[in-house]
Amino acid sequence: MKVIIGISANHNAAESLYCLREAYVVSVREAGGVPLILPALDDVTLVDKYLDICDAFILSGGGDIDPFYWGEVPETGLGEINPLRDSFELMLARRLLLQNTPVLGICRGCQLLSVAAGGKLVQDLATGMSHEQNAPRPYPFHDILIYKETMLARILDSHEARVNSFHHQAVREAGVGMRVSARAPDGTIEAIESMDKNFWLGVQWHPEFLRDEYSRRLFRALIEAVYMTK
Repeated sequence: MKVIIGISANHNAAESLYCLREAYVVSVREAGGVPLILPALDDVTLVDKYLDICDAFILSGGGDIDPFYWGEVPETGLGEINPLRDSFELMLARRLLLQNTPVLGICRGCQLLSVAAGGKLVQDLATGMSHEQNAPRPYPFHDILIYKETMLARILDSHEARVNSFHHQAVREAGVGMRVSARAPDGTIEAIESMDKNFWLGVQWHPEFLRDEYSRRLFRALIEAVYMTK
């Protein structure tokens, strides 16, 4: 059985463009899955169709999330938001919360999983340790500490890793039913996971670019989780 992995597409409203970096597609293919790129549209019925078609989902990286969704007003430092993408992907994520479909959130996708579960974000990491590297995307930028006895620790078989970093928002509160599974040296949350779902995992870095063994394990684990739920 081929596992179909739905990957949320980025949306450029100004240029009427949907897009997704090739690295997501390559990572899914190398892990043995079939990648399917999913555009966000103003159509609630599409959520049900995506859920029918896909065996698992990757919520991809992108722009900032509107703080309206966790009850805050915009602060200085908030970047560009995309109302269509926010509303559609949150609708999808909340539906996924109600079932046991495996989900991997990457960067923005990690933050989206938190907000969907009732969590909150830091709107802008303005001071202290940099989380927006000025280095090529495949280059590891900082270390993370992975908490013991978490799903992430089991997948990576490690309590530490070195990751890349391209974000200025971050998870502040993981959300209901979620727990923190990794942090950066400055305390920034780097990964969250569900305490009761088979595979509901968000990572703040971009494993699709790193292409090391740790990163490959994440994509393989997503696909393996599908077989566990069948």
